[in-house]
Amino acid sequence: MSNEKTENLNANPWLACLPTMTAAFMFVLDATIANVALPHMAGSFSVSRDESMWILTSYLIASGIIIPMVDWFSKAMGRKTFFIFSIIMFTIASALCGMAQTMGQMVAFRILQGVGGGGILPISQAILLENFKPSERGKAMAMFGMVIVIAPILGPVLGGWITENWTWPYIYYINIPIGILAVILSNMFVYDPEYAKKQEGVKTDFLGFMFLSIWLISLQIVLDKGNNADWFNAPWICWLSLVSVISAVLFIVSQLRNKESLVDLSIFKDKNYLVGTMVQIVMQAVLLASVAILPQFLQSLMGYDAYKSGLSMMPRGLGALLATILYGSFANKFDGRFVVAFGLSCIATGCMMLGNLNLEISTISIGFPNFLFGVGLGLAMIPIITLSMATLRNDQMTNATGLQNLLKNIGGAFGTSIVATLITRGAQKHQFMLIQHLTDTTSNYVERVQTYTSAFIKNYDPITASYMAKGLINKLLLQQATLCAFIDAFRVFAIAAVAIIPLLLLLKNIKRDEH
Repeated sequence: MSNEKTENLNANPWLACLPTMTAAFMFVLDATIANVALPHMAGSFSVSRDESMWILTSYLIASGIIIPMVDWFSKAMGRKTFFIFSIIMFTIASALCGMAQTMGQMVAFRILQGVGGGGILPISQAILLENFKPSERGKAMAMFGMVIVIAPILGPVLGGWITENWTWPYIYYINIPIGILAVILSNMFVYDPEYAKKQEGVKTDFLGFMFLSIWLISLQIVLDKGNNADWFNAPWICWLSLVSVISAVLFIVSQLRNKESLVDLSIFKDKNYLVGTMVQIVMQAVLLASVAILPQFLQSLMGYDAYKSGLSMMPRGLGALLATILYGSFANKFDGRFVVAFGLSCIATGCMMLGNLNLEISTISIGFPNFLFGVGLGLAMIPIITLSMATLRNDQMTNATGLQNLLKNIGGAFGTSIVATLITRGAQKHQFMLIQHLTDTTSNYVERVQTYTSAFIKNYDPITASYMAKGLINKLLLQQATLCAFIDAFRVFAIAAVAIIPLLLLLKNIKRDEH
């Protein structure tokens, strides 16, 4: 590309938003759009619901392995070439996923899709940060945040609607036109600065790649299957966890000692980057965990179908949209740390309101806390990304965004696994506590049994009626125990959001006079 053309693109950096936001939206949407369609896919492939989870897991593992290698691939191929290649691979893999006939084919194509998509998000983020002056990055990240916050919330809604009105393969086919558009726009508006062009003699860190692959694959399996296997009570979970820890340590050591490493870990010496990444890891855990359990609560306890439970997440998307618009207008007027703290406070408040759920709630009782959560998410996520990159050089952006997105993925995986355990173990704990009140010496229990028995005795004999009354009470007990577990989980989210606010004091704010 000529210097003249490069200068023109620099003069209008908003052009770079078109391909990066299109590609990022496609990638982030696909992380959640298949969630509500899993039962349908399990039926098509004649597998159990647990086995169908590999459709999600294989995608996360593959993209997780590629993310920290983005900087290396960008040097080996040139960043623009790698970006376009990633979009093409993702789009082709999406088409293949829609045509899959067996579970084996589906998992293989999802792995290919994850490999293609792994580089999309960090490169998109790096391109946007580089194209804008530090004083304008807040507005750019507001646009980018709109994608990364709203897309995973929109995923279950769109996936549920497509699955019910068409068939599940179309949740993958819709990526084809989006992918083609992203490739065309990338070819027109994305360019490589000198440090992002193809470099000669880039060596491959095979040892680091091996340690990284073993670490992430074993970790993902442990997190996915740990709750069902009763965690460390299962020997194979213990051994696999040990393999994951050892591989992680070996990967870190190899990256520190190898001059031609996959990633540059020295980036963590930057305090803004380190603290900002830590905050984002917790936020990602809270986001993905809450997205996972709220539809589950509505389907299992409130009787919502897949589409309606996905639709219940829409207020969160609307809140996030409003927040990004607001932040884009005042990005340079307030201290970014204050905005993040306010956003985290909104998330905590929304989670505490969801922590007061019951089985007779109205729609507004779900909608407003979700809306408040979305507002907080938009106000917190966008400035913390900007703050975490504020003190880095442009040539560090690709490596920094790759590492940050890897750790956010791991944070999200931990969040969803922890919340699954909280729900399972919490329901058992509350069931044990509640059942102690269901004895023949408890007057309320005896009265309730007599009331239900009187209702059933009209159609059944006294013994059967008494048995059915006690069965109904036991069913209600299980519902209440599960409800209490969901309530505890939402309150844990609130505590986590508040707990990371003090970390913001360690951040250096962006100076508004920077150019």
